[in-house]
Amino acid sequence: MTITGTVSRDDELRNWPADEAAARAAQDRLRHHVVLDEPGPEADFDGTVAGVDVAYDDERGVVAAAAVVLDARTLRVVDQATAVGPVSFPYVPGLLAFREIPTVLDALDRLASLPDLVICDGYGLAHPRRFGLASHLGVLTGLPVIGVGKNPFTFTYEAPEAERGATSALLDGDEEVGRALRTRRGVKPVFVSVGHRVGLDRACAHTLRLATKYRQPETTRVADALCRRALAEV
Repeated sequence: MTITGTVSRDDELRNWPADEAAARAAQDRLRHHVVLDEPGPEADFDGTVAGVDVAYDDERGVVAAAAVVLDARTLRVVDQATAVGPVSFPYVPGLLAFREIPTVLDALDRLASLPDLVICDGYGLAHPRRFGLASHLGVLTGLPVIGVGKNPFTFTYEAPEAERGATSALLDGDEEVGRALRTRRGVKPVFVSVGHRVGLDRACAHTLRLATKYRQPETTRVADALCRRALAEV
């Protein structure tokens, strides 16, 4: 199975940027394909939601990616896949997608069927060029994608109220690029942003529903454990 979005994925991978200037140019070109006028699946939908994550072995120049599919209602794992590949782009803040996406796509291709929604451990519109990992992956696959980050990156926010479900705007100046979302009472928030084909309200609702016991959504937790295991087995 090969997942293809609104641009030619094969062309993009063949011409994958090798330096910072080319990567920034690719982001500026591809961000115009991000779909922002679809609300996305309802938070209580019947379907599947995938989490993707990566782990690195910098000494060997290797990255392992995991894609884990959960039943959206029960959060039971129904499918999973891993892929291992070379790290083909240097570490540059704001350009992490170029280190991760080729191997993430490989893992997604190994799933038995397409998920209805994807959750990334990263950012979408909450990005200096409004084109983080979640948006990039959405444009290349055509799937609805949400970015859920662990920190606010370069943006500002007021701490949301302490109760679970409280939110506050994640701001770049006066522009709301995402939301800080409290997934557990009194625990640091996560930072939710639109990736592709999902509105911010539903992105927050999905994230909250998936974070049943811990700060991070269950999709991210399971994918994180799986990619670390895959890396250890290389």
